[in-house]
Amino acid sequence: MGGSDDSAEGRSLTSLGHAVRAHFLFGEGWVNLNHGSFGAFPSAVMDALRRFQAECELRPDVFIRYTYPAALDRARSALADLVKVPVDEVVLLQNATTGVNTILRSLVFEPGQKVLYFNTTYGACERTVDYLEETTPVKGLKLELSYPLSDDALVDMFRGAIRQENATQPGRVKVALLDTVVSMPGVRMPFERMVQVCRGEGVLSLVDGAHGVGHIPLDLAKLDADFFVSNCHKWLHVPRGCALFHVPQRNQHLIRSSLPTSHGWEPLASATKKTIPNPLPPSNKSPFVAQFEFVGTIDNAPYLCIPEALAWRRDVCGGEDAITAYNIDLAREGGQRAASILGTEVLENAEGTLGACCMVNVRLPLTVSPASSTPAGTLSLGDVPAVMNWLSERLIRDHDTFIAGVLHNGAIWARFSAQVYLDASDFEWGAKVLEELCERVRAGEGGWVAGGVLPTR
Repeated sequence: MGGSDDSAEGRSLTSLGHAVRAHFLFGEGWVNLNHGSFGAFPSAVMDALRRFQAECELRPDVFIRYTYPAALDRARSALADLVKVPVDEVVLLQNATTGVNTILRSLVFEPGQKVLYFNTTYGACERTVDYLEETTPVKGLKLELSYPLSDDALVDMFRGAIRQENATQPGRVKVALLDTVVSMPGVRMPFERMVQVCRGEGVLSLVDGAHGVGHIPLDLAKLDADFFVSNCHKWLHVPRGCALFHVPQRNQHLIRSSLPTSHGWEPLASATKKTIPNPLPPSNKSPFVAQFEFVGTIDNAPYLCIPEALAWRRDVCGGEDAITAYNIDLAREGGQRAASILGTEVLENAEGTLGACCMVNVRLPLTVSPASSTPAGTLSLGDVPAVMNWLSERLIRDHDTFIAGVLHNGAIWARFSAQVYLDASDFEWGAKVLEELCERVRAGEGGWVAGGVLPTR
């Protein structure tokens, strides 16, 4: 048995859009406008996943001890080719958050050192920094971003913050946590330039590419970040959970352990070094690769589906360039159509670089008042979480969809995700749903808007 069908029997190039939806397993009526949160994968990849799981059940020891490592190597090789780095610099994890934790928990921090991050950093990663403040000498340095912001302004702010900190104590900023594409709001970050800044200022660069592989073109050898993590289950059509973890050879010694520590871990050399039995077959792989190959008994079948996902993307969708171009164009066009329906705007800078990705943010027609006294027709800042939760519930329960929302820079934004099974009409439909829900809020439903009057219809 095997997980990949190299013959691609029964598959043919399909026009991107609604025709591709037939390859997915969505329930009838579900409109998947939130691909960016959890991803989705086609039935061909589901078949590969099930084949690997079935093969494991036939002879668990044979599969886990011998078949799985060889299949994992093939998956790592396919992914390494995609992102243009040597295979011995690539291992797989369950998700990008695990990768960020693995890196930050591996680094040794001295008193006074800091982790630089942003107010737009993914919440789980910010919480990781907060946790490390409790358990290590490190402190967090949080930079506030207010989009729309030009790339030049962001890079200048970033460089300036590092230099200001390091002027008082060289090496004070030890590592900077960057995004390829910010999660909320969904905007592209000039991470390539920011990695260069880190290199010039002597700061380790940790790129959280949760929205990276399969989303935007990546050449990790050219980027040359110190650490790079990226979910494969979001945009590469791989089953959940699966993530790329890239560490160049020069930094692999800094990653002392997988998370959790398992049989591949090797203690530092010492006169009293002890021998710990390893129940797995002997391996001649590097310590970095070996320690991430087995990190406890979990279902690793999603990792092994990477070759099948890449083959499906090539055979059905026309390959990586075609997918990227379609999704970015759809996000731009769909966002403009949604903004027109809502009578608002897309979150974009003058250069148009924020939207060079597969997500788009459209402002909702709800006015938020930061003042303690809320003028008629506006929402108080304190009521925004309740309103956003109501919107989320209504989208799911009444309309069989979900569109992520975020409060940023004094406004509520809806984040739409473009994907090969959608077209612009889906964005228009989603915008009309949001328009109707916002009208209900403005009219007074829920009692959040002062002076609102419930509609008679």
